[in-house]
Amino acid sequence: MARILVVDDEIGIRELLSEILYDEGHTVELAENASQARAARLRYRPDLVLLDIWMPDTDGVSLLKEWGSQGLLDMPVIMMSGHATVDTAVEATRIGAMDFLEKPITLQKLLKTVQAGLMRPHAKQVMAAAGNGATRAPAAAPAARTGMAPTPVAAAAPGAPSVAEPEAPAQGSQLGSISLDQPLRDARDEFERVYFEYHLGRENHSMTRVSEKTGLERTHLYRKLRQLGIDSSRKRNS
Repeated sequence: MARILVVDDEIGIRELLSEILYDEGHTVELAENASQARAARLRYRPDLVLLDIWMPDTDGVSLLKEWGSQGLLDMPVIMMSGHATVDTAVEATRIGAMDFLEKPITLQKLLKTVQAGLMRPHAKQVMAAAGNGATRAPAAAPAARTGMAPTPVAAAAPGAPSVAEPEAPAQGSQLGSISLDQPLRDARDEFERVYFEYHLGRENHSMTRVSEKTGLERTHLYRKLRQLGIDSSRKRNS
């Protein structure tokens, strides 16, 4: 999936966007001001940036101009604000921003805008190049390259035990208790519910150990459990 940089001085916005994008399978890096955003941009080129306009040190429009002047504006940038005027949004778009999201940002609007940004040609090229660099397809077999017919498999000798053909994978509509006929998000919620309940039981509801096992920060973990309707309190014997 994509690497997304979220730049916003409000911790609640950062955590909310991070959780949503993480659930969609993206890798998310967070920056709370322009200074951290500059450092993140120099470390790597994100596939997309969500950039707040109003920040205490340097505002998002100024940072956008700075990246453009330095030749670093080679990724889609989506501006965000709850107080920007139409003129500000137009100016950001003229400078090079791909789109503008008005806060509070709805889930549907966020996902639709992010998907549109990642479908832009230069974003897709970078993501494809990263994928090709990490995993290359094996070279074609000589017969496939030269057009030669494949060597036929020798027939089994008379009386020799036959080798069974591998069976096709089962086409059932259940994975344990999870129905595969439902939307992906619902199926994922069911899987995550089973996953977290397993680790909570195994670690006797110790949030510290569950956090370590699942790789989630405690704040994110508590929010995820509430979202899934899981009681995270330690069970006590009566």
